[in-house]
Amino acid sequence: MTRQFTYSGSPAHIIFGNGASSEVGAWVEKLGCGHVLVLSTPHQAADGDALAKTLGALAAGTFSGAAMHTPVEVTEAALTKVHEVKADCIVALGGGSTTGLGKAIAYRTDLPQIVIPTTYAGSARPRMA
Repeated sequence: MTRQFTYSGSPAHIIFGNGASSEVGAWVEKLGCGHVLVLSTPHQAADGDALAKTLGALAAGTFSGAAMHTPVEVTEAALTKVHEVKADCIVALGGGSTTGLGKAIAYRTDLPQIVIPTTYAGSARPRMA
């Protein structure tokens, strides 16, 4: 018996390797975007600023207020920044806090997001039953 099915997954691309983060600008352009908001935690603010500088004219600004468990008030502050700089794409640089904030923004705005993980993000790991 042959079973048939159709599966449509999310349109994700995973780029892995030394120096892969240097391709962020090219991926932003492939998405048709030109006003990136770079997200980070306060601890990684300098890294977020450096990434924005690397993106040059593609960078619309940075938000370095990502926090553990993505508090609603942090998400709202980040959304204010998204609208303020007219971002059309989010780049999350960091671990679980920044990744979570990027997901919260993408969920509320439907903006594409690029994630550059710098640590293991436990919130993204599969759960075993």
